[in-house]
Amino acid sequence: MTRNAKINALLLLAVAALAVLPLALGLGDHKEEPFAGADGEAETAITELEPDYEPWFSPLYEPPSGEIESGLFALQAAAGAGVLAYYFGVRRGRRQGEERARRQQPVPGNGPDAGPDTSPDAESGRPDEALSPGPRA
Repeated sequence: MTRNAKINALLLLAVAALAVLPLALGLGDHKEEPFAGADGEAETAITELEPDYEPWFSPLYEPPSGEIESGLFALQAAAGAGVLAYYFGVRRGRRQGEERARRQQPVPGNGPDAGPDTSPDAESGRPDEALSPGPRA
């Protein structure tokens, strides 16, 4: 297993642990809504501290139900994940393209303009045609 595969496996295990451990350990059992969002928690804390508090503004759009609100949140998360995946895909594609271009460039000293020929035939001082099999005059 390569180093990257090990790191990916550990990251997947960490994400799974973050999702499963709160449920398995019963971390929200003492609450009416155990896994409500931070907005609800903040609203509860504010009304406990300052009962006369009035919000500065109201939401632009209030979804008709909690399911629609959850669906919109999931859509937002999916759009964000898509943007991140596109960004990382473009970065990886550029890096692979640069590596491919680097591999296709001639290595210095091996091209047609590299200088004198150092092949065994060049040492004899005869042109390549003189070495070809065939009738000699």
